[in-house]
Amino acid sequence: MIWLLSIPPYQEQRRVSLLMASAVFEGASVGPLIDLAIQIDPSVLVAAFVGTAIAFACFSGAAMLAKRREYLYLGGLLSSAVSMLLWLHLASSIFGGSAAFFMFEIYFGLLVFVGYMVVDTQDIIEKAHLGDLDYVKHALTLFTDFVAVFVRILIIMLKNSAEKSEKKKKRRD
Repeated sequence: MIWLLSIPPYQEQRRVSLLMASAVFEGASVGPLIDLAIQIDPSVLVAAFVGTAIAFACFSGAAMLAKRREYLYLGGLLSSAVSMLLWLHLASSIFGGSAAFFMFEIYFGLLVFVGYMVVDTQDIIEKAHLGDLDYVKHALTLFTDFVAVFVRILIIMLKNSAEKSEKKKKRRD
């Protein structure tokens, strides 16, 4: 991704190739989670993808229909929230985290990255108004937001699915 962002916009074919490579590597990093979802309940994977797509469409649509630059000011708040997530994750790694703490990170991260969908969509619109039509960089930004939200929704749905199957197992016993 850094290599892609360092290449000038006029080298379009090279940048698109690097965008595709970034997507492959992003998919490979999410692969073990997707494999786990397939093993537990494959329908959860489809539901998480559809839920993410609907959330993406709704929040990006809201950003497109909002007043110009209305949500751009949330960027600083969201950056602070990501910093807080980083420090919380580091603290839980050092001091040992609990399941409740992990779920807080997941839900709070979902909230933050849904916010980033809105802010990044408005940022892209604002940049396009100013003449920055670098669609490769903009696609990378939105793809990264999409994957971040998808992973969190998938984890939440997998946890709920595992709890339901555990309750059914207890009822049978």
